[in-house]
Amino acid sequence: MSDAYNPPQDPLAILHDDHEVLLVDKPSGLLSVPGKGKDLSDCLLARVQDVFPTALLVHRLDRDTSGVMIFALTPHAQRHLGLQFEKRQTKKTYVARVWGMLSPKTGTVDLPLIVDWPNRPKQMVDHENGKDAVTDWRVVRSSEAETRVRLMPRTGRSHQLRVHMQAIRHPILGDPFYATGVARDHPRLMLHSETLQFRHPDGGQGMRITAKCPF
Repeated sequence: MSDAYNPPQDPLAILHDDHEVLLVDKPSGLLSVPGKGKDLSDCLLARVQDVFPTALLVHRLDRDTSGVMIFALTPHAQRHLGLQFEKRQTKKTYVARVWGMLSPKTGTVDLPLIVDWPNRPKQMVDHENGKDAVTDWRVVRSSEAETRVRLMPRTGRSHQLRVHMQAIRHPILGDPFYATGVARDHPRLMLHSETLQFRHPDGGQGMRITAKCPF
């Protein structure tokens, strides 16, 4: 993968919209929010606001991760959804392709994370100073070369899934930060935000929105 920022120009993929919330399928390679510098101004937030001017940020996905992202369309919705994320009341499921045969079929990674300051934005495991980070996994199918797995984070730390998979020696394929050699040599990061479950800000009804995995 190139270091130059050359985001895909796919049209906005709307999964759901109403008077309070908007859910879209973010393509891999597109920033969630602007980076520093004019060359990093193109992002999903800006593209969404071109169509929905009142859209407000609730959470982010890494540039190279695809899948479900939710935006608030009112300040009330932003506060309501923000609290759900903060209190870990939302449920997220990701699909990933990881290096090697992951075993057993289900498991949990419980490793605290902290920013790796000399190598920002990379994160690392730190048992003394790291913040708690927990990821459950469930194998979909596997071979000796790779495993397709669903990842269910209980916490929302930066790069959590990527660091956790690398820490148990099954880095996510195509990861430019945490994979090496053949595992890194893929056209994209093989990580996709497949589903998001949340309570609607208007009335509290439970919703589950899915974006089909592209790999």
